[in-house]
Amino acid sequence: MFLGSYVAKMTNRKNMFIWAGECHVHAGIRSQDVQEKLNQYTNAEFLIHPECSCTSSVMYDVASGDYGGRQVQILSTEGMMNHAKISTSKKFVVATETGILYRMRKQNPEKEFIPISDKAVCQFMKMITLDKVYASLKEEKYEVRVPKNIAQKAQLAIERMLAIS
Repeated sequence: MFLGSYVAKMTNRKNMFIWAGECHVHAGIRSQDVQEKLNQYTNAEFLIHPECSCTSSVMYDVASGDYGGRQVQILSTEGMMNHAKISTSKKFVVATETGILYRMRKQNPEKEFIPISDKAVCQFMKMITLDKVYASLKEEKYEVRVPKNIAQKAQLAIERMLAIS
């Protein structure tokens, strides 16, 4: 619901129906986690995913000046990757699932990336491996079938998402 609300605002769409659901990992990132980590790393830029349930309170804190002059960026996963690459900052506190950190560190070896919480790990995402993807394609395993009308709607949504990325 947080990501959907963010997308609706950023795209100025009024016709989105936001489902009242959330990612358990992003929901587990709390405002107090943010405050504690940012107090610990005072020179770090702060990157937060809009899916985090604490995004609203973080925006309030930024607006009220609680973070002083600290750089705070609310960005998609790919937005975080792109921002980290072009930013002159050398240290980042990252509020999203920790899986992104490997890619960030590999793409930016001269920069430091600190997870907002070491517990922000999705065990479901970790179940998907390259070996399993390869096997599913090679052996045509794990096929997901959906009704044609749903597949057509999903295809349209995916094409639109790819068009704006």
